[in-house]
Amino acid sequence: MSATARQLQPRATERVWGCSTLPAPFAALAASDRPTGEIWFDPPPGALLVKHLFAAEKLSVQVHPGDAYAQALGHAGGKDEAWIITNAEPGAAIGLGLRRPLDAEALRNAALDGSIEQEIDWQPVQRGDVICVPAGTIHAIGPGVSLIEMQQPNDITYRLYDYGRGRDLHLEDALAVARREPFRNACPPRPSGPGRTVFSGLAFTLERLEGAQTLHVGGHSRPPLTLAVVAGAGRLDGVAIGAGEVWSIDAPAHLRLDSGADAILAYYPA
Repeated sequence: MSATARQLQPRATERVWGCSTLPAPFAALAASDRPTGEIWFDPPPGALLVKHLFAAEKLSVQVHPGDAYAQALGHAGGKDEAWIITNAEPGAAIGLGLRRPLDAEALRNAALDGSIEQEIDWQPVQRGDVICVPAGTIHAIGPGVSLIEMQQPNDITYRLYDYGRGRDLHLEDALAVARREPFRNACPPRPSGPGRTVFSGLAFTLERLEGAQTLHVGGHSRPPLTLAVVAGAGRLDGVAIGAGEVWSIDAPAHLRLDSGADAILAYYPA
């Protein structure tokens, strides 16, 4: 911990689609008798929520509400999210949006009879991909995918289809908020200097930081910022940081990344 930043502690969460073993540095957090699907880094007030997801099986087909819909139901806000793919087995894919536009009744019927899986636009992924998923996007994660999820800290999920697992579905809410159309990239990558790529267009902004570099962070954004170290190492205000760690930055800070480092900086615009 430094005067301007604190390391967030991980906690494991059981999920029916999760894995029996986890990679380093999370191996010790895996339960021996049930699947672990997520590692949460609970945020301080005002910060984004970070999770590591490990999918051995398909996740449900689902959608998240935007701020207006969520707040009308008494929640603090909706859920925009972004994914950074950390591992993808051969043939691994994610579902984003629909292959063709559907009306509400057709989408309802597809959710009820399971044909929604064929209506989803499944796209192959590989390690290093960054994918923005705005609220209202119908989406799914296939088996063999591991990723970092950075999101608004409101964990509101409406399931459309769950492969017969017996968990609750939320068809009415899902139909009310879902975009029943093909996916449109809300935040295409924008280069912002050597080793820096900006993704804006969600409720928050992401910066992908790759390779050796030194920068001052937090001067033009609303604190706290969130730093997720994907790979490699570096220093944050002189404190050593490493792969798998998540840091909350409360004030402008000095960040140095070593050669081979890969990190994601996320924040709300000022």
